[in-house]
Amino acid sequence: MKRHVTSGAVLTAVALLAGCDVTGVGAPGGAGGESAPPARGGSSSAVSPLANPEGTGRGLAAVTAGADREKARALVERLTVKGRGPRTGYERDAFGHAWLDTADGVALARNGCDTRNDLLKLHGSEVEFRSGSDCVVVSMVLHDPYTGKDIAWKKAKAAEVQIDHVVPLSYAWQLGAARWDDAKRRRLANDPLNLLPVQGRANSAKRDSGPASWLPPDKGVRCAYAVRFAQVALKYEMAVTAPDKRTMLAQCGG
Repeated sequence: MKRHVTSGAVLTAVALLAGCDVTGVGAPGGAGGESAPPARGGSSSAVSPLANPEGTGRGLAAVTAGADREKARALVERLTVKGRGPRTGYERDAFGHAWLDTADGVALARNGCDTRNDLLKLHGSEVEFRSGSDCVVVSMVLHDPYTGKDIAWKKAKAAEVQIDHVVPLSYAWQLGAARWDDAKRRRLANDPLNLLPVQGRANSAKRDSGPASWLPPDKGVRCAYAVRFAQVALKYEMAVTAPDKRTMLAQCGG
């Protein structure tokens, strides 16, 4: 089997292609109770969302410094608010077939590898590919940005790691995406800024919730999560609900 260990050189190449500076791995999360030492892919190599506006850095580092939390609050304050509309007409296919490589206008598109595997490669360490492939990930270690634990993942138990849409697609639909064109919806669904590989159970618990209804189990990463949610909403000119905005500000000390 072909083996690939994610290295700084590979990450730097990804960063250069995306036009940003990248350094490391994920943050909170775990599945199946499988833990590993931080050296395997821990939070020390995660990238702050404030330094990762394209979403091409690994993981989700906590935002803890006073100046950074002030920046985080300023970012969230820019969000407009509105009520959440009806879910009527929503279906996953309205955002394109899952994990398209052809969603133009987002990082990592049209590289010959589908979005899911792109995200596993980007955020995982000790990555192994299917024999004869440099795309299909069959094994890796993921530092889950929601629970703070490492997951030793294998494709045979694929559901233990799922790709979370930080701003859920159904949420986006109810906050304006129902009126977007197909291309914009495909971008949101496949944009690395809106995507994080996470523990499957945490993702299932989140469902289509906004921050007022669900936050990552690891309290230390909640401000970073609020920043990432705000970055996506601002990029796609999407409002959030008033309770969600208040919750996001509260996570960053506002």
